[in-house]
Parts: sequence; structure tokens; C-alpha cells
Amino acid sequence: MSKFFKISLITILCFLIIALSLFFSYLIITKDAKLDESKLTEPYGNVILYDDEGNKIVDASTESKNKNVKFDSLQKYTINAFIASEDRTFFSHNGLNYKRMIKALFKNIAAGSFKEGASTISQQLIKNTHLSNDKTIKRKLNEIKLTKQLEKKYSKKEILEMYFNTIYFGHSCYGLQSASEFYFDKPAEELSLTESATLVGLLTSPNNFSPFKNPEKSLSRRNTVLKAMYECDFINESDYENAVKTPLNAVQKNEANKYSDYISAVFEELENIDLNFYSLTEGCKIKTYFNPKLQNLIEKFNYTTDNSIIISTSEGGVSAYKSTIKGAKRQPGSTIKPLAVYAPAIEEKLLSPYTWILDEKIDYNGYIPENHDKKYHGYVTVSDSIKYSYNVPAVKTLNSLTIPVSEKYLTKMNINLENEEKNLALALGGMKYGLSLKDLCDRYGIFQNKGIYSSSHFIKEISSKEGRIIYREQKNPAQVFSEGTCSLMNEMLIKTAMEGTAKKLSDCGINIAVKTGTCGNENGNTDAYAVGYTSQHRLGIWLGDKNNKRSNISGGKDCTKYLKEILQVIYAEHKPENLDTNSGTSSIQLDAEEYYNNRKSVIVDSASPKLNILEVKTIKGNEPKEISHKFTNPTICSPSIYIKNNAICIELCQTKYYSYLIKRTSNGKTSVIYDALWKKTITDEPKEGEYIYTVTPYYIDSNGNKFYGEEIFLPTVKIYSGTPPQIKIPDITNKDWFDL
Repeated sequence: MSKFFKISLITILCFLIIALSLFFSYLIITKDAKLDESKLTEPYGNVILYDDEGNKIVDASTESKNKNVKFDSLQKYTINAFIASEDRTFFSHNGLNYKRMIKALFKNIAAGSFKEGASTISQQLIKNTHLSNDKTIKRKLNEIKLTKQLEKKYSKKEILEMYFNTIYFGHSCYGLQSASEFYFDKPAEELSLTESATLVGLLTSPNNFSPFKNPEKSLSRRNTVLKAMYECDFINESDYENAVKTPLNAVQKNEANKYSDYISAVFEELENIDLNFYSLTEGCKIKTYFNPKLQNLIEKFNYTTDNSIIISTSEGGVSAYKSTIKGAKRQPGSTIKPLAVYAPAIEEKLLSPYTWILDEKIDYNGYIPENHDKKYHGYVTVSDSIKYSYNVPAVKTLNSLTIPVSEKYLTKMNINLENEEKNLALALGGMKYGLSLKDLCDRYGIFQNKGIYSSSHFIKEISSKEGRIIYREQKNPAQVFSEGTCSLMNEMLIKTAMEGTAKKLSDCGINIAVKTGTCGNENGNTDAYAVGYTSQHRLGIWLGDKNNKRSNISGGKDCTKYLKEILQVIYAEHKPENLDTNSGTSSIQLDAEEYYNNRKSVIVDSASPKLNILEVKTIKGNEPKEISHKFTNPTICSPSIYIKNNAICIELCQTKYYSYLIKRTSNGKTSVIYDALWKKTITDEPKEGEYIYTVTPYYIDSNGNKFYGEEIFLPTVKIYSGTPPQIKIPDITNKDWFDL
């Protein structure tokens, strides 16, 4: 026997041993995997939602029951949209696409994880109805075995029909029929080509590609599905070109259940939890933070526009939620200023609430920000800029802070900027996709929670029908700002509610911080906000139009009205504790005259009168370095001296707190001619002779202590008999002017 033959035989035997080992391992691992027909034909169990007191809200599965669609009733292009996007070889394979599986295997080996699934529609159906979401070899082998059993037992048409009736489309819609009714208010049999593609586009990530929440992303994803259909020759070039030009026409069906917005939000949150939410239809119980009293309150308001309202606890549990735009992202307007501009600038010690900013017309390479009242207000403080929501100071501050520094803090609070958003318009809410109302409230919770960001949640806990806990809320906190920054922001936003754009809340009698915002132009407004928080709750109101129709709504006028009614109900029997406005800050005393007259932040000296002390706060470590000595060492401009009507006049520079000691010296004899508080002109009528006058400013503190400044000598004065007295001046009349 040749050496080559021996090696070949050994190699073949090794492969056989390996193959047999793998085969028997496969049989052992998958021995308990059995196809359950009931899970395929009746997948819906009772998913019961409970409120924060443990009372049943609704059986969430009842909406989806008895809404199955028949394969033969669907349009051909609807079926083909699923085939082109999800499994192009569906009708030719036996449930498994081996080529894709091998390709995915190598990608997973290279990545060191299970990133590629290579699942066919048959595999997806099995995974959704029979298996967990675990990314393990055992689950994958069970999936393969059950898929083969599925393909042997059912026809391709039957498999597709079961797939259509079990797939999840977001917003608590299980099955194509439910999705069609929810997104387009029509039965699945009447879906158009573009509507079919829109629904198929949801499957990758229903929450991310929702036409209500992210219309631009949904449109892009829909067109990707249409392109796949064109590549598969399911539609011709003309149909494709016409389809991609068709706008999204999703319509929001009026839900019979008044809690539908909250329920839909619960299911959206489920999509972001690392669970197989298909398995949650097996009689599980979902405990939420739902508060029926608050939910009923926000449902009964007489809204005249599209609207969103959210109420959360300070710990992040969503008590009530309503939205006619299904949580869509909108331009945040001025509500972004504290998050992207002022809080980062305070944290970076770039400014303090009392810092002056010149509100003026300014041009940044063609970008000319304007205030909402079309006026400029001169020097304004940071606190007033927030309180009255001035735009120019916000843009100026962002320019000084720089976009990269602002982005650093936004990233910490899980706001990721697109490249086109990285410009100064960001200071006024100029964003491509914007933020949802929940996003905004969560970020304002950072100030409420000592600088820690943690997303709010609808779901508290999920348990199986047997009572086994399969999920508990996870907060994953992240530190964004220091306590000092948050204390200062709290104080400024409280002032906004008391005196500024949210002053409608000033008579609520509770300690609340609020920021309003309005988006629009001279033709009207599209979005209006009021976002606020107490020590116990976070609240957000959005009013506007989902199609961007213009109106006269505003955050301060309209949104605060609803916010006030909610606060009156929440705090009808108690008041929340005051928000923290002191932790991490330094209280400092500024020289009021220097501050108001010269725009300088100077620490007042120890002898200052109380009327000249301005109490302010800053973040620790950002106290002014310069200290005033104007009272312990009085300093004045040099007085002037002149002759008028045969009298010597000494004119003093105006001061508010100083007294003056004025002396006259002649022939070695000195006498005091004035010792009192400031007055503009001091006159003296001495006899003939030569005189020297000195002026010494001084200050008397509250204890009677005198602090003298430098003695100032004035020009010598000579008085002659019979002639008008003259001031002695330097002899320059005989000098060459060019040599001076």
C-alpha cells in the first residue's frame, strides 16, 4: 500500500469520525426540539400589563387576536416585498440557505461573535415562535432542526401565511393585518406597493424605522426594499422610479383604547430589551409605572393641535404618556440651550450665571442669529439669557465653547450629532432629526439628579406566567455634569418659571424648574415646548403639527397652560421639596459698582458697604481672581483746579461712597479747608500768596474705621494783589515745539 494511499485513507477516516461526532452531537443537542403546531397557528397568548399599583391595565394581545391574513388575499407585490428583502431564494430552498450560512459562519468567526444570522423566512418563523433570543450554538442547531420539520410539514404558501401572521411590526402590532391597520388604516389586502415596502422595511428595527418616529429613516429603508424588488425583477424600472418618488403616506389610526399610546410605548421599549419579545406572548405579565389618574388627566385635555405629554417620576418611571405623533423626533428649539450650550460652558468654567454677554447683531460667516422679538438687548447676564430665551447670547456662548466641547457632553447624555448638525445653529435647536419629548425630559433629569443621566422607562418588571422574573429595569447611569453645574442650572430654570418665558407657572406655589421653546419663523410656529421638573417629577409638553403646518402656538403661552394644570393635580395635597441650588457652588460677593458700571466681576474688599455688595453664585473653582481695594485703599481720578470769580475751585470726580480731605499749604503752614462727603466743587478764597492744595480720598466703614487713599497734589496757585489769581503752568511758550 502506497504512502499516499495510507495518508488519504487516514484523512478520510478522520473526516468521517468528525462528521459522525458532529452528527451525534447534533442529535443529542436537539433531541428535545419538537415542532409545536399551536405556536404556529395560534401564537397569541395573554400579555397582561399592570399599572404602578399592580392593577391590570389591559390584555395587550386582544388587539391582535383574530386578525390573521390569508395568503391568497394579498397583492402579489406585497408578498414579493417580503421575499426580496428577507429571503430571495425562499421558494427554491428547503428552509436553509447553506451558502448564506457558510458565509455568515466565516464572518462570525472573524468577528468573534454571532453578528450574522443568515436566517431564511422559515428560520425566522421558527425562532419567533419556538425559541429564545439567545445567540448560542444550541439555539441555532434547534432552529435548524425545527426549520427542517417545518418545511416537511407545511407548504411554502402555508409557511409564508404563518410568517405574515406572527411577525412583529412595532407599536405592539403582531401580524401584517394589525400593522396595516395601524400604519395605514386599511386591511392588508389593500396595501399599495410603497405601503408594502414600508412595512417590510420595519422588520429590521421597528422602533428605528417607524414612519411616525423617524420618517426620513423610514423613507430611506422603504426605498431600499423597493430597490431589492427591482433587483429581483419583481417590479420594472418605471414602477421602481415612480415608487421611490412617492412620499410616505402613513396615517395614524384613532385607537379605541384610550391608553393605546402608553401601551404602544411599552412595546417599543421591549424592542430595546435583550429579550425575544415574540416569546412574551406566552402569558407573561408586564409591570409598568402607569398611573391611571395622571393618564386620564392628560387624555381629557382639549387639544387643538397635535400633542405629546409625558410625566415621569424623578427616578425615571413613566407615569403617563400621550402622543399623537407616536414619539416622533422634532426640532427641540430653545430647549436644547441648557443641554448643549450653558451647562457645558459652566462645567468648563467658561462662564457663570452672572457673566455678562453682549446681545448684539453678529455675523458668523453669513449666519446671523436673531432673537425671537427681533431686538437686541445690549449687555445681558447668562441667567437672563436663559430666563428670556435670548438667541444671540446662546450662539455666542457656543462659539466660545466650540462645537467639539459641546458634542463631548451631548455624547455623554447619549445624543449623537450628525455631521450636518455640527454648527452654531445647534445652539438654537438646529438638528437633522431632533429629539423626542421623552428624550428631552430624560436629559433635563440630569439637572434634577445631580448630573447623572439615566433613561426613563415604562417597564418596571416582566415575569413569566409561572411567576419567574425574566427582566427588571436597568438604569445604566452616566455622569454628565458636576453637582455645581446642576445646582446653578436648577436656580436659573426656577427663575425662568418665576419671571421668564414660563412665568405662567409663577403662582403655582411649588419649586419647579422649566425651559420653554418654540420653533418657527415669521409665517408661524411648528413646535412648542415646556419641559420642567420638580424634586419628584419630570414633565414635558409638546404642541405642534406633525406635517409642520404653521400656527401661533408658543411654549410660554400654550404649553405652560397644560403644565400648570398637571402640577395642580399632582401637588394638590402636598408640595415637593425644593430643588438643590447650592451643592458644588461657591457664594461670592462682587463689587456692585464695578459689576454694573464696568461689567467687571471683582471680589469686593472687606471694608465695602453693604449696598455695594452683590451676592452671586458660581461653580466651585471658578471664583473671580481679582479683588477690589477701592474701600481699603480709595483711589480717584486726579481732581482739576481752576479760577472762577476770584475764587479757587477744586472739582472732584464723582464717587458714591468716598469722603474727601482737602488741605491748603502756604508759607509752611497747612490748614484743612474741607473734610466731608463728596460734592462736585469745593471753593476757596485765600488772600494774596502762593498755595498748594492736596486732596485725599477716604472711606469710613460701618464701624467708623477710616481708610485713606493716596494724597494727590494739585498744581501750585499764585494770587497777586490787584490782579486775578492765576494757576502756575509750565513755561512752554519759549520752547521749540518740534523738540517737545
